[in-house]
Amino acid sequence: MMMYKYRAEITKGEEVRYISHLDYAGLIERAIRRAKLPAAYSEGFNPHMKIAFASALAVGVTSDAEYMDFELTQQLCQPEVFDKLNKNLPPGVKVLKLKPVREFKNQKKHKALMAEVDLAEYDIYVPLESDWDSAVKAVKLFNEQEEVIYHRVTPKKTKDIEVKQYLAKPVKLAMSGDKLKVTMDIIITQSGSIKPQEILGLLAESYGLNVNIYDALINRRALSGSGKPLIDLV
Repeated sequence: MMMYKYRAEITKGEEVRYISHLDYAGLIERAIRRAKLPAAYSEGFNPHMKIAFASALAVGVTSDAEYMDFELTQQLCQPEVFDKLNKNLPPGVKVLKLKPVREFKNQKKHKALMAEVDLAEYDIYVPLESDWDSAVKAVKLFNEQEEVIYHRVTPKKTKDIEVKQYLAKPVKLAMSGDKLKVTMDIIITQSGSIKPQEILGLLAESYGLNVNIYDALINRRALSGSGKPLIDLV
């Protein structure tokens, strides 16, 4: 059977900030079914909808630009798929862009979405509990380090991660209203990465940034691959 693949740029807003990635994927699958789009399913004993995401978001993190690839069994025009899907998504989730994934005969199959992403851009908003100059000093000290080690502790093991290998550029600071805005561009590799909340924790615990990390609001501003938004790679 012929399959038709589409790539969507979608949001995860405040309304769905605290749902897990699994629940987020589930609500999108339900929207596709409510929209009566001819979704493609895998074969076998337990068939599932053919849908893939670029990079899972942690609970509590919002996003301006998540990406998913999904397949249909019939070729529909882009405006029809775009409109039907948007009408059936809940508040906080919106399709911003949609493109067909074009795969041609005698060419290599298009790379999997998860394998294409190599950079995530984050903005963190957090109340500043000291003066601006102290915050600038803390981030400057962090940025000047050639090597920074983060001790990641999980129920099963403890792992030391060298943070700087995953930062594409120095961490930046700005004020946004009455909150401190911390911006970081994090490299994503097939072997691993670092989380923005882990870097914020290091800045607070080891470099003197006077903030309460539990008050932080984290937003993923962009996901890209090879210097381009993932929607432009199809």
